[in-house]
Amino acid sequence: MATAESKHDPKGGVNTLSLQEELAACAPRAGGDEWPKPVVAGAAEEKVAKSGPKPPSRENQPRPRVKRERKDPRTIERANLLNVSKLIVKELIDSSLAHGRMLDDDHVPLQQFFVVLEHVLRHGLKPRKGILRDRKEFWGVLEAVEKYAPEAGEITTSVRDMPHIKTPLGRARAWIRLALMQKSLADYFKIMIEKKDNLLSDYYESGALMMEDEGMVIAGLLVGLNVIDCNLCIKEEDLDQPMGVIDFSLYLKGGKYNGDNEDSESSEGKSKMATILDQKNYLEELNRHLNATVTNLQQKMEHLQTTNALMKEDLAIAKNSILTIQEENDMLRRERDMVTEGMQKQIEATKQDIDVERETYQTNRAGLESLYTGVKQQLEGETEMRLDVERELELQIGMKTEMELAMRLLERDIHEKQDSIVTLRQQLDEIKSINQEMYHKLQSCEGSMKHKADMVSKLEEKTTQLVTTLRDLEKSTALETDLRIEREWRSTLQHNLEEEKTHGSQLLMELQHMKDLKQEYDSLRHKHEQLTQTCEEQEKALSELGSHLSESKLKVEDMREANLVLKEAQWVGDNAATSCKQCSKDFSISRRKHHCRNCGDIFCNECSDNKMPLPSSSKPVRVCDSCQALLLQRYSAT
Repeated sequence: MATAESKHDPKGGVNTLSLQEELAACAPRAGGDEWPKPVVAGAAEEKVAKSGPKPPSRENQPRPRVKRERKDPRTIERANLLNVSKLIVKELIDSSLAHGRMLDDDHVPLQQFFVVLEHVLRHGLKPRKGILRDRKEFWGVLEAVEKYAPEAGEITTSVRDMPHIKTPLGRARAWIRLALMQKSLADYFKIMIEKKDNLLSDYYESGALMMEDEGMVIAGLLVGLNVIDCNLCIKEEDLDQPMGVIDFSLYLKGGKYNGDNEDSESSEGKSKMATILDQKNYLEELNRHLNATVTNLQQKMEHLQTTNALMKEDLAIAKNSILTIQEENDMLRRERDMVTEGMQKQIEATKQDIDVERETYQTNRAGLESLYTGVKQQLEGETEMRLDVERELELQIGMKTEMELAMRLLERDIHEKQDSIVTLRQQLDEIKSINQEMYHKLQSCEGSMKHKADMVSKLEEKTTQLVTTLRDLEKSTALETDLRIEREWRSTLQHNLEEEKTHGSQLLMELQHMKDLKQEYDSLRHKHEQLTQTCEEQEKALSELGSHLSESKLKVEDMREANLVLKEAQWVGDNAATSCKQCSKDFSISRRKHHCRNCGDIFCNECSDNKMPLPSSSKPVRVCDSCQALLLQRYSAT
């Protein structure tokens, strides 16, 4: 123990005294005391071998039996497991030093060590309910170690990836073997003991070995195993087999002595040598750990120096980049100032342009308003002119009626001339008077035609003016509605012009006819003396007159029909009609009444399901079947 205390390294930062005390407790004493025996019920009597002559003592005398208090069975189990753990760790260290080789799977003390360690980890474990029976598995405890020691995660992942291990007990055995080969089993065991409140309280009951002070002692014992090198083949070993039983025969055999002094001296020398070797191996292991930490620190220092150099280089680069960025920032600020000045100049120029455009817009708007007022006044004048033209048209219609009356009088005269040839002279005198009247009428008609031609020329000039004004008005969007009205009015004027042209052509034909009559009158005047010879010619002329009169009658009828079409249709009242005018079917809730927009009569939906454009409306409206046929014929003729 003195050597252990003297070889304590203060620079290592590790308190090895407690660990060496545990190892010394496992080693045989200098006085020749043997290893502590496991407390086992029914074991052989305790034999104690002492070197030298035996002095008289009370031990040889029979002792009186004293009643002892019964201890807790868990404390007895903890004491037994602790003693067995000390014995098996000592046996492992002695055997490895004696043989001087690496331990493998066939080494019996190593197998017993794994069995004892399983019993230690299984002691006081809370059972988990299964299907057939409660199971005590400590694989969860070993899995939870990686929360506090991340390097243990490699062991757990490698154990999980082993396909031949199927039970939690087999995984726990593989984990213990891998930790022992990596010489980190003591560190993980120490972590479990230190974090027992958070880590072990969920898995172990109160009074378990891992929850008491014996767990810390076993953690100190496991530190001595770092001097052992193990080579275990986990893949070939069957780790899923049931839990083994501790074999105490190994420790009982080693405890028998013959009582000779030579044997005791040799055993005493061996025990001292073993303790010295244990201490030597421990110090070597501690030195190896310190050297490893020193190398790690040196590597870290080198890494930090390289990173420091790199950071210095990065700092220089960053300073250079900051300088370049500052220069670029100055350049950008100058460019920004230039751009802002240019933008301000552009904004001022645009403001001036906007002011000029605003003034031009105001002048244009004033001109458009004056033009609009002028066009409006022109429209009012045109409307007045249109009213005058309508009045003239009414006068022309009255003249047509007078012409019709005159034609009727001519018919009567012709019938009277056909009655008697004797009264031809009288009829000729009447014809002279009639011809004179007709001549006067022709002159009046020619005057009216000239007047109408002048009116037509004026209307054409006005239409051209309206077309030009309409083109100007189409450019402005605000006068679209007025343009539509003007277009409709222009269409109506064009329609009226066409009618006037047709009427003028008819009047020209009548003038031509009157000229023919004048020529006939001249021929009759020259051939007045030869009336008897020219009666046949007169009859032929009368027959020609009759044909011309029939044609004029047809034209008059056509004009009447046209006038009827132009007139607005008078709608029949809803109460006046009870059935359809065409199919004569009675009206009801399902068969409703509909007015024809052309004739004004009432029809059903089937007889008036047509739409045609009319002069009185700009859009197609409902018309009956007969009106549709009549309008289609008329439109095709025009």
